[in-house]
Amino acid sequence: MSIDFGPFLFTIDPNAIAATGLWSLALYLGFSPVAGWMTDQLSNWMSYVDRSLYSSAQEYERTRPAREAQNTFYGSLLSIIPFFILGALCNYGVERGLGHNWAISVAMLVCVGCGVYELGRRDGKADRDDD
Repeated sequence: MSIDFGPFLFTIDPNAIAATGLWSLALYLGFSPVAGWMTDQLSNWMSYVDRSLYSSAQEYERTRPAREAQNTFYGSLLSIIPFFILGALCNYGVERGLGHNWAISVAMLVCVGCGVYELGRRDGKADRDDD
């Protein structure tokens, strides 16, 4: 796929995008406690910054529920970025080690494995919480 951006011409491989997305999903599922922690930290930081923008406490408290929901949404979106970068690095490593043809296959295998791991982790956590 080629993107013409003024005088620049960028070529992007669709297979690399697909494999990077699968690796990102796999890492997000495999490290879901870290992803949740990152989301919480980012939303708390954005709420802290938001509070400094208001001069009166009454105005801050009046609009707080909507802004907290918005900050949680933005924190969730921003928490994906490190996993996408790590997914790109994993994809690059697989392409260098095993070749271009294996990139999507290995990413799919890892994605399914991490999905099964996450289901087992949540089930085990639910069993421990019931006791």
